[in-house]
Amino acid sequence: MIVLGIDPGYAIVGWGLIEYKNNIYKPLRFGAITTDADMDFNQRLKVIYDDISEIIEMFKPEAMSIEKLYFQTNQKTAIMVAEARGVTLLAAKQAHIPIFEYTPLQVKTAVTGYGKAKKAQVMEMTRRLLKLPDVPKPDDTADALAIAICHTQAHGGELRQRLYKEGIV
Repeated sequence: MIVLGIDPGYAIVGWGLIEYKNNIYKPLRFGAITTDADMDFNQRLKVIYDDISEIIEMFKPEAMSIEKLYFQTNQKTAIMVAEARGVTLLAAKQAHIPIFEYTPLQVKTAVTGYGKAKKAQVMEMTRRLLKLPDVPKPDDTADALAIAICHTQAHGGELRQRLYKEGIV
């Protein structure tokens, strides 16, 4: 299974592609989409949409996992992140990629086994699970890889995947 993990944002969108096969993780590609603060916001959304669409077209993931939005104290920022998240979801939907959403608690639990793990612990476990020499930078990229790992844990093994595709589970 190839999963595209997304850590949504509008200044930085972390993304990571992993392959999960026979209980082994393989990082395929990862990075961050960045937009300049002085860029028109609608142009920033277009850059995010275009780049996500290109990643999807190039790697053809079988699923997209994305972090659910949670309430932020700054409503303007929350709305802008939601809009950026929306164009990301649109790109996946137009490519007929199934979308799965996970809370930060679910991601922490899937990656570390502990829902109250610190960010550094999640990043280190992500690095270890993917057998990377260093934690990917920026943090948003490491978060995106953790979100992709979370999906593989939540979606289950190969038997469960086949049953899911056949509509049994």
